[in-house]
Amino acid sequence: MAVTAEAAPAKINLALHVRRRRADGYHDIETLFAFLADGDALTVEDSDRDNFAITGPFAVGLSGGGTNLVTSARDAFAAMFGPTDPLAITLDKRLPVASGIGGGSADAAAMLRVLARRRDIGRNDPALLACAARLGADVPACLLGRTAFGTGTGIDLTPLDSLTGTPVLLVNPGVAVSTAEVFRGWDGIDRGGLAPDDPFARAGRNDLEPVARRIAPAIGDALEALAGAPGVMLSRMSGSGATCFALFETEDARSAAARSIRADRPDWWLLESVLA
Repeated sequence: MAVTAEAAPAKINLALHVRRRRADGYHDIETLFAFLADGDALTVEDSDRDNFAITGPFAVGLSGGGTNLVTSARDAFAAMFGPTDPLAITLDKRLPVASGIGGGSADAAAMLRVLARRRDIGRNDPALLACAARLGADVPACLLGRTAFGTGTGIDLTPLDSLTGTPVLLVNPGVAVSTAEVFRGWDGIDRGGLAPDDPFARAGRNDLEPVARRIAPAIGDALEALAGAPGVMLSRMSGSGATCFALFETEDARSAAARSIRADRPDWWLLESVLA
C-alpha cells in the first residue's frame, strides 16, 4: 500500500493590516505570511475504505468522526477533480487549535498537496487554488507554503524571498480566540498599507492585536514576555491570536528565551523552530 507523509507547517503573519470591511462580510487585508520548519503532520495510506483519525498532543477536543478541514479538503478535491480512492488519513495534531498559526488551514493544504501529487496536478493549478480558497482564507498561502505577500482576503499571493533559517519562538498562553469574533471587533479604521519590500515587516503591525488582547488579556502577557527577551528582532501576535511569536538574532538567544519563559510560565505552550 502507498503511504505518504506530508508536513503541515505552522504559519505566522509577520504583519497583518486590515484595510476595510467588505459587503460580503469578509475583510480586505495586507499580510506577510511566513512558515516554520515544524507543525502538524499528515499520513495518508491506501485503504479499502475511507478513515480519518487524529493523534498527537492536541487531538483532545477534535473528533476523527466529525467534520475537519482535512476531510473537507479531501471532499472538496473530489468535487473538483473527481472521486478519490479510499484513504486512511491520520492527522498528528501538534499545534494548538484556534491559535492564529494556521493549524487547520495547514492541515487542509497538506491534504490537497497529497491528493494533487497522486493525480499529477501542479500546486499552481488554478482549479486547485480555487479549491483551496473555498476552504479558507489561509489555505492558499499554506498550499504555497513559502514566504508571501497576501492581499484581498489573503488569497491573492505574491511569493517573496525566503527568510529561511531565522530562529523563531512561538508562545501560546493557553487560550483560544475566535477568528470571527476578533474580526468583528476591529474598529474599522484603515491605518495604512503594508510594504512588501520590508522583509521582516518591521514597520508593520497586527491590526487585530488590540481586539484579541481585550478578549484574552493573557496575549498581552505573552507579548511582554517575548519583547523583553535578549536578541529579539521582532515580536508580534500572529493572525487573530492567541499565539505570539518572536524572531531572534541567534538560535542560542531563542533557546535562552524559551527556557526563561518555560520557567516562569510552565503552563504555556512553546515551540522553538526556524523559518522555512
